[in-house]
Amino acid sequence: MTRVAVLGVDPGRVKAGYALVGADGAVLVQGIVPVEALLERLRAIVAAHRVDLVALGSGTGDPALLERLQALERPVHVVDERETTRYARRLYFDEHPPRGWRRLLPRGLQVPPRPIDDYAAVLIARRLLAAQGGPGADASL
Repeated sequence: MTRVAVLGVDPGRVKAGYALVGADGAVLVQGIVPVEALLERLRAIVAAHRVDLVALGSGTGDPALLERLQALERPVHVVDERETTRYARRLYFDEHPPRGWRRLLPRGLQVPPRPIDDYAAVLIARRLLAAQGGPGADASL
């Protein structure tokens, strides 16, 4: 298996999360931008990093986005994003454990203090890696 880097995209109506994930599942770049700025940001990532594939979350409300992503000149795969929000919350709290009295509350009852669309994009990219047979991805996410 050749090593690939996947650019995951979790688009919404107002903002979109993105994440560049290496073949081992490690996050190289991630962030959230307004939808209007998404294509420009993704172009900058493609120019600065190796990107082999683009993974677009299937829940997008904008069918034209798939067509616009073709401008990146990378294969675009639509990936099932079912339950990525729930898993993104878990991933966020794994990386940013609650502190103080919040650590006493079950994580399932807590809400991250910021949007987590970028973490959903990480999971979308890892799902494509898993489908491609990548070693660092968990297909159950």
